[in-house]
Amino acid sequence: MRFHFARIAVSSLFSAGLLAGCSTTGSGARVSSASYIAALQGGVVSRSGIEVDNSDKQRALEAEYRALEGSPGGQPVVWAGSGIKGQVVANAPFQVGAQNCRQYMHTITPDGRAEVKTRGTACRNADGTWTPLN
Repeated sequence: MRFHFARIAVSSLFSAGLLAGCSTTGSGARVSSASYIAALQGGVVSRSGIEVDNSDKQRALEAEYRALEGSPGGQPVVWAGSGIKGQVVANAPFQVGAQNCRQYMHTITPDGRAEVKTRGTACRNADGTWTPLN
């Protein structure tokens, strides 16, 4: 039990640190949080068909990144914006060549409208960014 809690705490702190500013990759290069978000190429939230303003889109993309990077399989990462909310659930990682990949589902719920579920798959690059496969 203690190990599970510590793992979640470390994972949360790691993800928060990446999204708060800069991170050092294994090669010593510094990559900004904007680079991590940009690598998602708009994420599946962009393909949902729902109009999302820039600040809410940023929240949605951060949730996608956190789900891919550190969330246990099946554990939702939730976000909320102005009149819209969502959650991202990533499945367990799998290997494609030398890369770790994950399938995930992003559920978006605009206030007063039905939720929209969009699925995607992304693979982790050596620099810590995730690139969508579809």
